[in-house]
Amino acid sequence: MIKHVFLTGPPGVGKSTLVQKACDVMTSSGVSVEGFYTQEVREGGRRVGFDVVTLTGQRGHLSRIRGKTVTPPGVKEFMVGNYIVDLQSFEHLALPLFRNVYNCSSGRKLFIIDEVGRMELFSQSFIRAVRQTLDSSVCCVLGTIPLPKGKPLVLVEEIRARPDVTVFTVTKDNRDVILSDILSVLQNCLKQSL
Repeated sequence: MIKHVFLTGPPGVGKSTLVQKACDVMTSSGVSVEGFYTQEVREGGRRVGFDVVTLTGQRGHLSRIRGKTVTPPGVKEFMVGNYIVDLQSFEHLALPLFRNVYNCSSGRKLFIIDEVGRMELFSQSFIRAVRQTLDSSVCCVLGTIPLPKGKPLVLVEEIRARPDVTVFTVTKDNRDVILSDILSVLQNCLKQSL
């Protein structure tokens, strides 16, 4: 039985855009939607980092390039490429969302996790929260995961291999037509979760 949907594809192909479109459709059809997405931060046309943004509009740093952030003394620095991950900011914003999903009174819940990627996976608390949410029956998850590249990311490969997960690969060729397929699977997941 499929309970969750994840999108994968190359960076910049439109995974987050599809997640946001799916959220809009689900919300307008009466589904309770919670969670977060990541958003590029640009200055002068140049990407300087990423923010984590909740569906209620709260925003916090996920990462910044060196020189755009200061790591406090004594705090371990986590790096992905040129980006320093602000683990404290990410956890402060994202982790309460996982706890809140269990408090929602609606029977039809969709939880957004955009994304389960290298930066987010520095947080052991995030890893535990994702696993717990996927194993629970309180909601369906719509999330994004990166394509396999380099050293495998354990949680990403777990998600990819789960029998209760459907993974859609988003490409430039299908990104404008795949939304209806994603919505169809999500609607079936939500019917089963009632």
